[in-house]
Amino acid sequence: MTADLEVGPEDAGVRLDVFVASALGLSRTRVQRLLEEGRIRLDGRPPRKSEVLARGQRLVVEVPSPASLAAKPEPIPLTIVFQDADLVVVDKPAGLVVHPSVGHAHGTLVNALLYHVRDLSGIGGALRPGIVHRLDRDTSGLMVVAKNDAAHQGLSKALVRRRVRRLYRAATWGHLAVATLLVDAPIARDPVHRKHMAVVAEGRRAVTRARVRERWRAAELLDVALETGRTHQIRVHMAHVGHPVVGDAVYGAGWERGMGGPDRGWARELARRVPRQFLHAAELVFEHPRTGARMRFRSPLPPDLAAAAAWAREGRP
Repeated sequence: MTADLEVGPEDAGVRLDVFVASALGLSRTRVQRLLEEGRIRLDGRPPRKSEVLARGQRLVVEVPSPASLAAKPEPIPLTIVFQDADLVVVDKPAGLVVHPSVGHAHGTLVNALLYHVRDLSGIGGALRPGIVHRLDRDTSGLMVVAKNDAAHQGLSKALVRRRVRRLYRAATWGHLAVATLLVDAPIARDPVHRKHMAVVAEGRRAVTRARVRERWRAAELLDVALETGRTHQIRVHMAHVGHPVVGDAVYGAGWERGMGGPDRGWARELARRVPRQFLHAAELVFEHPRTGARMRFRSPLPPDLAAAAAWAREGRP
């Protein structure tokens, strides 16, 4: 498969390897291999991976068909919300890793997809067939997966151009000072804890919008919309502004224990009732990559989070 990409105004100043990885749903490591194999041309010439792109430049990327998939089909239960010849929309449960990796060779969403869907795109590579975007293991909710290369390229481009709307429900500690919040803060690997992400001045731009949906006793239920799709973006941004996601063991661990006064007991009880990070991909809106039809999908809070929210609404200590 050969992809022809044009650098838009929103991507000017982005590194070539970052741009190609985002546009085609590839890992940075795979983009590096394509560069080494001479499969990427920038305005007709071989580029450097660190080259910074300018508006209007064109890239031609040759993505060879992958070898036989390393991931194997597994009969893992999977909720398929929608499916046609081009794509499939799934409602991922919490606890399910999206694709195989070190420490998670089996039991992933990819293994489930290979069992339930027979015609996935191979463009994502041997371990990520059809995967266009990810959700964290402990985040539940809606994902779209491509079933052919044209759909994969179209959906990936739409993500890069911010034409895919992803709305999340998140419970966060404390109360925002405003009803709506815009967080525009760059994200990169934490320089100290390399397995974590953090707001870092040299990171990639990340934009998150949040709106208070319900105000609870010592926490809030938010509607959160992503304008960019950085790793752990919502969790990092909400922790950065002092309101970490309830149940987030990485960026908000033990936050409720520091709460004083009469709300301490309530906060500890809510934390006990939330079995994992309170983050759910509740709405997904995009244009169908082949027909252009507007596609909109919604997913209610799953039972574990719905039960915690119902308790929180009562406001009991």
